[in-house]
Amino acid sequence: MRLRHIEVFQAIRQTGSISGAAQLLHVTQPAVSKILQHAEAQLGFPLFLRVRGKLQITPEALALEREVDKVSDSVEGVRRLAASLRRQPGITLRIGATPALALSLFPAVISQWAERHPQSECELSSYHSRELVQQLLMREIDVALTLRHPEHPGLNVQPLAHGVLVALAPTGYWREESQGLPLTVDALAGATLIGLSSSDPLAAQVNNYLKNLEPAPRIGIRVQTYSLARAMVEAGAGLALIDPFTALGSQHTVVRPLSPPLPITLYALTRANESHPHAMEELLGHFATRARERIASVSKGVGLEKAQPKQGLM
Repeated sequence: MRLRHIEVFQAIRQTGSISGAAQLLHVTQPAVSKILQHAEAQLGFPLFLRVRGKLQITPEALALEREVDKVSDSVEGVRRLAASLRRQPGITLRIGATPALALSLFPAVISQWAERHPQSECELSSYHSRELVQQLLMREIDVALTLRHPEHPGLNVQPLAHGVLVALAPTGYWREESQGLPLTVDALAGATLIGLSSSDPLAAQVNNYLKNLEPAPRIGIRVQTYSLARAMVEAGAGLALIDPFTALGSQHTVVRPLSPPLPITLYALTRANESHPHAMEELLGHFATRARERIASVSKGVGLEKAQPKQGLM
């Protein structure tokens, strides 16, 4: 099938008639009928049958649907890429980040940036790490912020800040004066933890970090985002090992860095072999500064809501 055949096939499926397909494609009904006949002649079987005045897809055409959809998605991807390539560079910075990083870093940095550069524009989006890579490669964003280091030859990876995962507990789980103090890994033995989904880039590191604990932590709930892990901790469902950015956005919780530390790195991803406007480098510098401030405040207990201790706890 040619691309024009696929367009007509999809249009008839969508509208249910030759006339509807013609209107959708902005062509005449005879043109649609001719293209459909040509496609069926090449395939050697009909794609639609007229039943009681309506077109119904044939079993053979149904078998083609999945592959036809793949081609249609690829064509749409090419159109989006072409639209991105036509975009005049330097007018808008399109920035993506994982949900936790977007909530933690975007508001302060972008509002400051917009105030200092009123003529500039920023498009902000939030995706998971794998989606961010795809968005970059499709040229739908210009830079991505993530805690995952992707192994892809088409991307440049720039470290912006280094930190550690932290333990987040409900208010009163530890004494107030322990906030910001290191928590030894042995203290997590037998604890009820909110686990990370196996698809999370840091899940394997966390599992390896906890593997020698006896008794092993109890993980009855697994989540896909750190924000949801934080919410579960706030609801009293257990402890969570999460990034310091999410932890700092929490209320009614206590935060402690882990000992030995479980390091993480904030990365900025851009497309390889491309030059970037100076504005991009300046903005990444602001993100790096903000991230380092947030990371430093975890160990100092700065800006965190004071916990109300309960009796009989560490």
